[in-house]
Amino acid sequence: MTSPSAESAERRPQPARGGRPGRGPSMTQVAELAGVSSQTVSRVVNGRTNVDPATRDRVVTAMEDLGYRPNRAARALKSGRFRSLGLMVLDLESYGNTRTANAITLEAARVGYLVTLRPLGVPTIEAVSQAFESLIEGTDGVVLLVEASTLDRARIEFPPGLPAILVDTDQESSYTVVDNDQRLGARLAVEHLLDLGHETVWHLAGAQDSHPADARENQWRETLSRHGRTIPPVIRGDWSAQSGYEAARRIAAEPGVTAVFAANDQMALGLLRGLDEAGRRVPNDISVVGYDDMPESANFIPPLTTVHQSFDRVGVACVTSLVREIEQGVRTERTIIPVELVVRSSTAPPPGFTAATPDQGPPRG
Repeated sequence: MTSPSAESAERRPQPARGGRPGRGPSMTQVAELAGVSSQTVSRVVNGRTNVDPATRDRVVTAMEDLGYRPNRAARALKSGRFRSLGLMVLDLESYGNTRTANAITLEAARVGYLVTLRPLGVPTIEAVSQAFESLIEGTDGVVLLVEASTLDRARIEFPPGLPAILVDTDQESSYTVVDNDQRLGARLAVEHLLDLGHETVWHLAGAQDSHPADARENQWRETLSRHGRTIPPVIRGDWSAQSGYEAARRIAAEPGVTAVFAANDQMALGLLRGLDEAGRRVPNDISVVGYDDMPESANFIPPLTTVHQSFDRVGVACVTSLVREIEQGVRTERTIIPVELVVRSSTAPPPGFTAATPDQGPPRG
């Protein structure tokens, strides 16, 4: 009896006569097994979209059956591209970085690009330079996902001719920038609380030297100033739930606080717990708005009113812009992704607030 493995070996196309011993299967063999042309196999290998889905599946199956692996170096020499993107990220601990990085890798795979991830660890120009040295060979373009204003001030300079995307930055440069609309998000959060009747809004800010934290704090100030409201002192956190919990002690000790805008949902989570332990009820005594709209925020106690950011759309925009520049030489200057306010149960009018009634005119005589 012939074993299954022997049968598989019999069906597998054999190397052409004169081929070198140990040489892997060729693109021609893949085409023969899939019943397509070599040009079709090439289009599949290079991630082209002009291939029928059923045909693509046959080619991919044939590649898997034969153990075919495209020679990236040879393809790069022929096309001038490696079909590889570099992703430099400060860290993967924050919710936003993780979601954006995930979206970038998924979208890159969809359009036929690999992604090489390079965590920086510290936001310094030296760290960026070292990361470039490790990514420059075999990479067609780079996404820099670093929330550090220190890099903005230093004015990053990438190697000449290397397409690059900057995420979460206010840097004015010759590189493409992709960002959520930080200013709109902060304005929506503050105006929501003012519209509920709160006299002013306190702010639990994010980490220093972070562009999103700076943008949200600046817009918080501008919105209060535009409405003629008192601007309370900023309370500084570090994006963590623990820093929100610690901030709650100071906020709870201020009897006049009725509304807080936290720069992210994780700090808002710690704030909710700290206020509860201090006997300050949310939203009866203090209203709280977060930022990010983490999936868990709908299950906080109470469910959190927050600003929804689409990190998936940011990731897709990064890859779309970078691939367009790599393949067509067309650069997008700046892409701003809109945000929206999601109202839940953590916000309400302040204690004792009575909405103004329309003027009924003088009493009838």
